[in-house]
Formats: sequence, structure tokens, C-alpha cells
Amino acid sequence: MHALRKNRPLRRIVLASAATVSGMVLLLSLKPHTSPGLAVGSAAAAPGASASAPAASGGSAGSSSGSSGNLDGGSGSTGSSVSKSVTGDTVQTRWGPVQVRVTIKSGRLTEVTAVQYPQDNPRDQEINSYALPRLRREALAAQSADIDMVSGATYTSTGYQQSLQSALDSATG
Repeated sequence: MHALRKNRPLRRIVLASAATVSGMVLLLSLKPHTSPGLAVGSAAAAPGASASAPAASGGSAGSSSGSSGNLDGGSGSTGSSVSKSVTGDTVQTRWGPVQVRVTIKSGRLTEVTAVQYPQDNPRDQEINSYALPRLRREALAAQSADIDMVSGATYTSTGYQQSLQSALDSATG
């Protein structure tokens, strides 16, 4: 007969208790993802090749301001730094609107700023505090809207990508 069946019920109780305690200690030792804070649009531009991504659908119309220029570098100006800021479409997501503004200088994407994003509750703020800086870095590195999604922020990532594409389309069109 097996050693844990009949002869030693106390051993089973001790082993079950030890396993439960160990499981609880492991579970409680896990820490949720923490971030340094909401740092949207604060890092410098990363180098990357100029490319264009397939068009994504957006929401309502955006606005633009600044002087002429485009991502292709074919603006015709020589020696001067041409800068243009364009705000993308507002994209309605499940958790709220997402909208980005891009700055293009001398044909390169130099800045991406989230103008609108979900921030109604602490969970939205927590997710966007790590998702928006990652999305920004991806966009600056790719020089396009062809960026990776951020795990845990799928709706925000999709809205960010669509608004970014509409801003780039407006800037180059």
C-alpha cells in the first residue's frame, strides 16, 4: 500500500498545508508592473529608415499647423529645417478616444505626442503610463505607423496606430 494512503494522514495534512503556504507566498511575492510615471512624449527621436505603412481607418477629422514638409524628404527646400505639426484623427476605442500629434522636421518624424488617450480611471492611467512611451519609441524608430502593439494595451495601441497613420497621411498629402 502507498505510504500516503492510510497509515499517515498527518503527513498528508502537513504536505497539503506546506504546498498551500508555498503557493500563497509565491502568489503574494509577484509584483504588478510599475512604471516611472506618465512620460508621454519626452524622449529624443530614434534613428530609423523612412517608410510608409498601409493606411488605417480613423475617426473624426484632425487639424494641422506649421510650415510645409513631408516624410519623403521631397519638400524642395535645401539647407533649412522645415517643420510641420499635424494632429491625427480622433479614434474612438472601447475605453475612450485616442489621438496623436506628429512633428515632421526636414522629412523625418521627430516627435509623436498623445493628445487624447483614456485616463478616466487608475487602471487606464497605469496602462497608458507604460504603453504610450513604448508606442512613441516604436513610431520614431519605424518612422511610420507600422508599429508593434503593446501587450495589455491593445485598444490604445490600435487607436494610436490609426491616429498616427492619419496624421502621417495628412502631413505627406
